[in-house]
Amino acid sequence: MNRSFFSRLVHVFFALLMLVSAGGKLLDMPGFYQVVQTYQMLPGLLIPAASWALTLFELALGFMLLFSSSAVVAAVLLVPLHLFYLAGLGQALFRGLALKNCGCFGVFWARPLTPYSLLEDVFLLCLTLYLLRSLTLARSHPDV
Repeated sequence: MNRSFFSRLVHVFFALLMLVSAGGKLLDMPGFYQVVQTYQMLPGLLIPAASWALTLFELALGFMLLFSSSAVVAAVLLVPLHLFYLAGLGQALFRGLALKNCGCFGVFWARPLTPYSLLEDVFLLCLTLYLLRSLTLARSHPDV
């Protein structure tokens, strides 16, 4: 199936988003540890390992999206990643945590956590589902 321009644009957008997000975190991992700590979801001992795991996972997804042979797998993995982000953002907002940095891009592009952050990630989740659908259809109908 010949993918639409919009589908290809979304594909490139997510590859770049994951690479830029991971890159921003990698530039200051100790700073990112502090951001993860502000969510108050993990014991302090686990924060460095969780921060590295999340960052390296984003980096891997970004590279996987660049290669067509692994793009569908990457799109599948983007879904639980965004659900995880939604859960983290949602619990922080629900608990009334005043986070000066949502941590989306590490410490260098600090953005406060707001209800709008949650809406952004819902939108990203919808785009992820669209990307997954378009990649799956293209793979199952390559000649259409």
